[in-house]
Amino acid sequence: MAANEDQEMELEALRSIYEGDLCFRELSPVSFQYRIGESGDPKAFLIEVSWPETYPQTAPIISMDAFFNNTISSAIKQSILDKLMVEVEANLGTAMTYTLFEYAKDNKEVFMENQPVNTVTSVSNSISTGTPDVPPSKKKEKKEQLSKTQKRKLADKTDNKGELPRGWNWVDVIK
Repeated sequence: MAANEDQEMELEALRSIYEGDLCFRELSPVSFQYRIGESGDPKAFLIEVSWPETYPQTAPIISMDAFFNNTISSAIKQSILDKLMVEVEANLGTAMTYTLFEYAKDNKEVFMENQPVNTVTSVSNSISTGTPDVPPSKKKEKKEQLSKTQKRKLADKTDNKGELPRGWNWVDVIK
């Protein structure tokens, strides 16, 4: 029973620490994801930590199987998991999810140093032609016209600041 109390306390702590942090996701009360790095960063990765019933006396299950990580080589994933497991061993018996996420954030560069960066560069920008680019500037002048119903639908989806509500583009995993 003590393990569950520890888990509940850690769950509350995680919720308060990461409240409003877009990198953190609570998949269930015993399973969490954290994105290390910005979403556009080619060296960003997701760590998933799940607690077995006997956590924190036993090690949490750490996974990097998220689709977000599909560009990372399995060798690098394994190396990150190995380094995280060393941290797990050092923190066994204590609430360590926050520690693991912070450790991964602090060591992101080291973890990903061997990950090749596939940067996509636009070739059209580097080609210069003798004629000035007139067509693109003409296109910018024409603003998109929305009908009243389209505007109303857009207004219904957004809050008073014109921002979409949190989670509007989340995918329902259960379906």
